[in-house]
Amino acid sequence: MKRGKKYIDAAKTIDRAAQYDTEEAISLVKKSAVAKFDETIECHIRTGCDGRHADQQIRGAVVLPHGTGKKVRVLVFAKGDKVDEALAAGADYAGGEELVPKIQNDGWFEFDVVVATPDMMGVVGRLGRVLGPKGLMPNPKAGTVTMDVTKAVNDIKAGKIEYRLDKANIVHVPVGKVSFTEEQLTDNVNTLIAAITKAKPASAKGQYYRSFTLASTMGPGVKLNVAKLV
Repeated sequence: MKRGKKYIDAAKTIDRAAQYDTEEAISLVKKSAVAKFDETIECHIRTGCDGRHADQQIRGAVVLPHGTGKKVRVLVFAKGDKVDEALAAGADYAGGEELVPKIQNDGWFEFDVVVATPDMMGVVGRLGRVLGPKGLMPNPKAGTVTMDVTKAVNDIKAGKIEYRLDKANIVHVPVGKVSFTEEQLTDNVNTLIAAITKAKPASAKGQYYRSFTLASTMGPGVKLNVAKLV
């Protein structure tokens, strides 16, 4: 893969074989982010779990203390008073059955997160084929299937992120922007580590964290010292 001069120069400041403490890794990621926009900083966590087994799945959600720096658009599926409650809480869109053809037939996806009350899951289930592949299906483990739509919307707007194992047994999650202070990013990363450590499946064997890499959108990856994460 051909890399640009800025990337190559930034990569020279990082020892690819080394594993850094969290604070030092964040400092290096910020310094190596040279794009002309406010890059997102992501964590890529390779685990020793095998996601093909249901009892080794890692999935959940956590509210980052300083958010992700991204404006998140929330759609709530609800009935009656719950629609008004969702909109009052700050949901961008809220409604019921009338939204199904809009999404299914018109290809409307002007939202980033979907919340549903349990009594609407029958309706939302009909959208499984279109929402599922985009990772938008509401899920009780992620707190997006709930009667407390106010809390769900507030948490998401405050910086709640979902994490789950992908097919390669890696978790990819945003933890902020390059414009965040090192202290804010450290708080966010430590909060994420605590959540994923707590989510370790009981059946997981061997080393839980195989590798933990921080990187900005256009920058090189910086590895964290996994021995200090557990």
